[in-house]
Amino acid sequence: MKCGLLVRLKAKSGKELAVEKFITGALPLAVEEPKTTTWYAIKIDSVTFGIFDTFPDEEGRDAHLGGKIAEALMAQAPELLDEEPVIEKIDVLAVKMAT
Repeated sequence: MKCGLLVRLKAKSGKELAVEKFITGALPLAVEEPKTTTWYAIKIDSVTFGIFDTFPDEEGRDAHLGGKIAEALMAQAPELLDEEPVIEKIDVLAVKMAT
């Protein structure tokens, strides 16, 4: 895992539950992506949610950015989000995973 994405989503007032359901409901789509190594739906505070995921290479990250989750997010963003999603490409420097 050397490439990652950190996506921050700020829910519109009253849409917090819908954003939470959207991101948790995206898990089956992430499972279908062979180059998505890890995928997390997270809640940062009462209105801020996110997705953190990792990939073995740039090809995997690009495939994810062009995939079904990103497509669905962009289609629903105007209804659910208070502002545009913040999508940050990150480099993974170190990892600790339990076995």
